[in-house]
Amino acid sequence: MQHRSLFVFDIETVPDVTAARNLTGCDSTDPAEQRAALFGHFVEQKRKTDPNATEADIFLRQPFWKVVAISFLEADILRPDGPSGPEQYVLKRVASGTKDDEAEVVKGFFHMLEQKLPRLVSYNGRTFDLPVLRYRGMKYGVSAPRYYQAGDKWNSYTQRYSDDWHCDLLEVLSDYGASARCKMDEVCSILGLPGKFGVDGSKVSDMYANGQVQAIRDYCETDVMNTYLVYLRHMLMVGKTDAASYDQAVTDLIAYIEAEQDGRPHLMEFLAAWDEACESKFTLNDLKKTA
Repeated sequence: MQHRSLFVFDIETVPDVTAARNLTGCDSTDPAEQRAALFGHFVEQKRKTDPNATEADIFLRQPFWKVVAISFLEADILRPDGPSGPEQYVLKRVASGTKDDEAEVVKGFFHMLEQKLPRLVSYNGRTFDLPVLRYRGMKYGVSAPRYYQAGDKWNSYTQRYSDDWHCDLLEVLSDYGASARCKMDEVCSILGLPGKFGVDGSKVSDMYANGQVQAIRDYCETDVMNTYLVYLRHMLMVGKTDAASYDQAVTDLIAYIEAEQDGRPHLMEFLAAWDEACESKFTLNDLKKTA
C-alpha cells in the first residue's frame, strides 16, 4: 500500500491506580492508597524471583497506564517521481489531542487511524505506546477493524517488520535487537537534535497530579518533533528520500515553528535548543557550507 500521510506520535501516561480495586481488592478511594496497593501487588509478584525487589524495580505492565496526552506530527507523503521515487514530506501540523477525558483521547486516535490509514512513526511505540492504546481502547469499547485487518500477512500495522506501516525507530535502528536499543536522547545527541530538555517522562505523574495537562502536551509535542527529525535522517539513510527533500522537510518544520511562536512558546524553546545542539547547521546544505 502507498500511504498518503505520515503520523508521528507519542503518548504520555500515568499509573491507572483505579485498577487496584479489581486487581488487589483495595476498596480505598484515596489515590495514594490505591497506588500503594497496585504497586504492592507487582512487588509481591516480583519477589517470587527477586526477594529484594522494591517499588523502584517495578515498571507497570501496559494495561495499567492511563493515557493523559497524545501528541502528533502529521504530514502528507508525496511521490512526484512515481511509486519508486524518493518521498517528500509536506508538514501539516504539530498538535495534541485536546480532550481531557481519556476515553475520548483514545477513541480519537483510533478514529484517525481508521479514516486515514497513515504510516505510523514512533520511538518505542510497538512495545509501549500501541499496546497501551490497544488495552485502553478495549477498556472503552473501541472498534478498530482496519487497524487489524488492513494490508496483508506481511504488510500491516500488526506485522513487526513492516516499517512502511509502522516504523518504530527503536526497533528499526537497532535492527530489531541485533544491536543495542538506544534511547532517543542518545540518537538525538549525535544528530545535533535537542532531545529531551526541561521535562522528561519521570516528571509526568507529578505534573498530572498538579493539573499541568497542557504542559504535558507541550512536552509530548517536543518529543514528537525529535522523533520526526530522527525519522527524516533514517529515511535519507535508507534511500527512501533524498537530500533536497530532507532539507525541505527540515526547513518546513522551522518555518512552522516560527509561524506558531506567539501562542506556543514551547515550540520556540525547542527551536532554540535545536539551534544550540546543531550549532545552527540545521540542513545538509548548512553542513556542506562549513565542511
